[in-house]
Amino acid sequence: MQPDVLPAAIADRLHQPELRLLLDGLDIRSDAELAAPFILAGPGKIVLGAPILLAAGDSLFQLRHAIELGWLAAVAEPPLAALAAARCAALAVAMETDAGLGVSLPAWVAPMTSRLPPDLSITRLIWARLARHQPSLPDPVLTEATYDQLVDAWALLGPSEWLMEQGGDARLATDPFTGLNGYGCSHRPRPWAITFASSTASSSSERGYLGAEAARRRMIEESFKGCAGEAVAAEAERVRQALARHFLLQPQTAVVLAASGTDAELIALALSAAAEDRPVTTILLAPEETGSGVPLAARGRHFGVDTALGGSVVKGDTVPGFRPDTTVVTVAVRQPDGGVRPAASIDAECTAAVTAAIAAGRRPILHVINVSKTGLRAPSMNCISSLTALYGSAMDVVVDACQTRLQPGTIRDYIGRGWMVQITGSKFFTGPPFSGALLAPAAVAARLAASALPEGLALYSGRPDWPRLQQGLDRLLPIGNHGLITRWQAALAEMQAFEDVPAARRRDVLHRFVAHVDRCIGKTAGLIALNHQPPTQDPVDWNATDTIRCFAIRRLAIKTGHHPPPEPDDGYLDLALARKIYVWLNADLWPALEDLASAADQDVLQRRCHVGQPVPIAISGRPAAALRVSAGARLVSGEPSLKHLDPDDRLERELSDVTILFRKLSLVLEYFDRLVAVSPLPSYA
Repeated sequence: MQPDVLPAAIADRLHQPELRLLLDGLDIRSDAELAAPFILAGPGKIVLGAPILLAAGDSLFQLRHAIELGWLAAVAEPPLAALAAARCAALAVAMETDAGLGVSLPAWVAPMTSRLPPDLSITRLIWARLARHQPSLPDPVLTEATYDQLVDAWALLGPSEWLMEQGGDARLATDPFTGLNGYGCSHRPRPWAITFASSTASSSSERGYLGAEAARRRMIEESFKGCAGEAVAAEAERVRQALARHFLLQPQTAVVLAASGTDAELIALALSAAAEDRPVTTILLAPEETGSGVPLAARGRHFGVDTALGGSVVKGDTVPGFRPDTTVVTVAVRQPDGGVRPAASIDAECTAAVTAAIAAGRRPILHVINVSKTGLRAPSMNCISSLTALYGSAMDVVVDACQTRLQPGTIRDYIGRGWMVQITGSKFFTGPPFSGALLAPAAVAARLAASALPEGLALYSGRPDWPRLQQGLDRLLPIGNHGLITRWQAALAEMQAFEDVPAARRRDVLHRFVAHVDRCIGKTAGLIALNHQPPTQDPVDWNATDTIRCFAIRRLAIKTGHHPPPEPDDGYLDLALARKIYVWLNADLWPALEDLASAADQDVLQRRCHVGQPVPIAISGRPAAALRVSAGARLVSGEPSLKHLDPDDRLERELSDVTILFRKLSLVLEYFDRLVAVSPLPSYA
């Protein structure tokens, strides 16, 4: 039975796109006379019973359990398959039970959501409840050996949307009341939302979710065959190989997986410090336009209160093993009035900082940004080449390419010059947030043969994150980050889809998007465009185009009581006010405005619009904030939920969504006072 012909009670549960994806390949039938919620009638064959068909309170759990058991029964013994399926289903439902959706989780299965597995006696009681779903079993006994398999695989047993929350920090956790994480997005597909937030983070697409799902199933199946740790390590190697292929890397290049670009910063510092016994000075450009934790990580300090591998730390304290005398020198890329500094001025300051560090007996790391949160690049290639020619191995260069708005050949060229490169799959490529990596030339990675990594790095990185033959990893634990790996596989699905699009088409789509966004900015009262670079005309070199389009909002644009304020301020909305707009765009605003707004705008106000988080800037010396509407790889490859459209029609739909986004923004400005009073929250659906 296909999802579109399921009984109404089941179809109503399928508002979550991931459930429709998970049903693919299963033979689902129904029997209203069946007293059990469902039974497994054979590999991939599920019969749904009356409790699910009548939409009992726990029907979502039972349906998800049936879906999970449908595939797990083919790769594990019945008790292990049933218990694993129950844990995956329980965790999926537990993410929703507080959201006011009429969803409940049976009390008897709640122990399956714990961080540690219940003891054998409790697990046997749970298995006794689950065995009824497999009525043909001759002797449904849970042995100690099977229980040990369950315990070993426990951390991997969860739905893809839950696994993608693991191995990062608190910002990845889903708020059960909004269904969104700290970045305003979801690890579940959210195709109804208008999403141009690739400068910050994006919700998973159906394509990305299936990439994560395939990785989840491989890791679970392999863990049942042997060791869960080995299954995670094997999947990490698969990710590294895929990244090496995508970026056309030489075989000796070290691909080190990292939970975020900030984690990659800490790893880069460790590799630089391994070169020689000298204190390090990091020359950091535009710290306000990079990750918020980067200035701390660049000094070898904890940049949060929790780490990717679950450690609790004190933010700002030195990570054990890193030198406490590590320093950071910052170089601004904007002038005090907010304008971009001349390239020659930036180059001169970078040159002076590197020269001063060398003279003081320190090892400089020059940071290169390509690109920043607002699309800036600095310093110039001539500056970097001159410094490396002068000082050679006495310094390191780290390219912050975390937006990854670069062609593979550009990144390969950087590594060929001996530079480290930080990348993510979560910005331009629209994979889940917290998908990072450091690409290190072979000569840099080889430093660890003579100098071990700092012991505190084990809080952030495990051996499976590094190449298998990498030396100097003795201080790291053999613990893989399965959440990171699952997120990367989602990102890799997007990267492959983007790569499959011909180069000329990629350039054309991105240019059409940029031109349309700029037109919308120009037509929306009160907005001021902050990008001025024209698109490149090279049909291949798309990465020279500013695909992050930034704008500020004049205070004059805000209406109070539907009239301009009596004493209009010619300044701009600051970060706090821009942040409110960012949140409201991602919310259904109709309930707050239905008594004020026109009925013709109802659909616009109900659309969730996700844009990049605002960035603090200055304009003519006055505080302001840049809101960002960005193109991502998914714009080029096509939003999977629109696959029924041909490529040109699909792009027109996306451009129409841009128009809707700016119409909603104009309504937000018109009814700003009401929205301040009501303070609507964003929501998943």
